[in-house]
Amino acid sequence: MGLPLGAALTACGGSGPTQAGAGGGGGSTTGGGSGGGKATYWYLTGQPQEGIRTRAVERFNKANPSTQLATTMFQNDAFKTKIKTAIGAGEAPSIIWGWGGGGLKSYVQAGQVDDLTSWFDQNAALKDKLFPSSFNAATVDGKIYAVPVEAVTPIVLFYNKKVFEKVGAQPPQSWGDIMDLVKKFNAAGVAPFSLGGQSRWTNMMWLEFLFDRIGGPEVFQAVFDGEKDAWSNPSAIDALTKMQDLIKANGFIKGFSSITADSNADQALLYTGKAAMMLHGGWTYGNMRDTGGDFVKGGHLGYMNFPPVDGGKGDPSNTVGNPAQYMSISSKATAEEKEIVKKFLSTEMNSDAQNKDWASNGFVPIVKGTDSQFGTDLDGTWQRFVYDTASKAKSFQQSWDQALSPTAAEVLLDNIAKLFQLSISPQQFATSLNEVIGK
Repeated sequence: MGLPLGAALTACGGSGPTQAGAGGGGGSTTGGGSGGGKATYWYLTGQPQEGIRTRAVERFNKANPSTQLATTMFQNDAFKTKIKTAIGAGEAPSIIWGWGGGGLKSYVQAGQVDDLTSWFDQNAALKDKLFPSSFNAATVDGKIYAVPVEAVTPIVLFYNKKVFEKVGAQPPQSWGDIMDLVKKFNAAGVAPFSLGGQSRWTNMMWLEFLFDRIGGPEVFQAVFDGEKDAWSNPSAIDALTKMQDLIKANGFIKGFSSITADSNADQALLYTGKAAMMLHGGWTYGNMRDTGGDFVKGGHLGYMNFPPVDGGKGDPSNTVGNPAQYMSISSKATAEEKEIVKKFLSTEMNSDAQNKDWASNGFVPIVKGTDSQFGTDLDGTWQRFVYDTASKAKSFQQSWDQALSPTAAEVLLDNIAKLFQLSISPQQFATSLNEVIGK
């Protein structure tokens, strides 16, 4: 499917795996016109991303009163279930929003999304203004089936500077430092790491970095390539073992398996000082800034790339996440709906107005040259960190649950939950995952 997971970025790239939100699934926005054609678009709740997406639709509907977009919003996990069911039943929305990779590949194989290669040929300027790396996860067998959209958001290690200062600690520079900090923070009555473990994909971020830092991107690339028993690679077993060592050492907040990322409770634990650190997507920055009091605005939020593991093969500049979010056109949509969607994609998505909206909310748009919009304030400093992390990474690995097929991804997430609950061993994890390689 044309997804070189270990490939280096060129100019810039990468985006978060999921935009976990806080609302329920259900609202709709159709704009002001009456009559005419309508196309449908589902997206995720959770500010500030929800607001940015809503405003994009409102601008389009205002400019096109006779051809409207009707929207429905869902929480992250509810969306994943709903979109899978709808596509399987041939009842998908006109715009299929997602993360590319394995999920997109399954849609292509089922004939559920349109080939956009010729459309991009006809709209070369649109393609040329986007980061080249963003097209890897939009491509299946050399053809483009999705438009890269929105923002660059790698996974980041966040920390609370006030808590670190209180216990006299410094940010970790190695895995050994992390294990030492676990003891130090536990002794001080502070949870070392916040984690919304019930959501499962949040746990996955830890394994993605450990696999990379210990064995390099080649370890997961072997899984993606379908190599037999790839999950049993010695570096993989080492990473899984280290993960359970951290859990056994009480590295995470008590009860992490009952905390959901959709509730943003994991973020609150960090900015209220109940946890010292959090490994999470860069998309959480905006919510922590807006809801965390003076945590971000007062300069108390620290952030860094995941530290190296002593003796590991992975380059410490490597990062993980998704190169962008993606919009495909449902093959079941009517010809009129498809024309509305194409107009939306060409005039509103990745437009100057939308890029400004993303940038003003602390994100890094995937459009070349938008770094000129970054300010000199805290948001601008954050955005330059994201830009540098993504652009300087020798490898930007797509999130596993998006790189793999939906079938393999579900087995992966289920076994990750068991691994974090210490109900299976690293070897049992590897055995279960080896059984679904290539499925």
